[in-house]
Amino acid sequence: MTSAIRHMTIHCADAYALATFWSQVLGQPLHEDDHPGDEETLIEGAGVLFVTVPDSKGVKSRIHVDLQPQDRTRDEEVARLLALGATQVRDQRRPDGTGWVVLADPEGNEFCVERSAGEREGGA
Repeated sequence: MTSAIRHMTIHCADAYALATFWSQVLGQPLHEDDHPGDEETLIEGAGVLFVTVPDSKGVKSRIHVDLQPQDRTRDEEVARLLALGATQVRDQRRPDGTGWVVLADPEGNEFCVERSAGEREGGA
């Protein structure tokens, strides 16, 4: 018998606020029982649990997510995420259209935005 990952848990300063950001990124609702001030907030459809912890983020995370836009281009998704409150960390886009962009969420957790499947199929 094997195990399955039930949730990916992210420790943070404000579980509800950070979960709200990621809820908008992923287009998945917060669990119906979650409210501002809760110490735990779940995006059930994505399997991501946010837990408020007292200690601050001290070093770069060793795990991060890579996002692939489903209904827009990489560059359109980067613009959308910046408008939601992400910050750009590094631009790894290449002149030929390949590459990715490294962003950080409002608490500084880095993640990448890759090209969409359509962009990959089109060779860009």
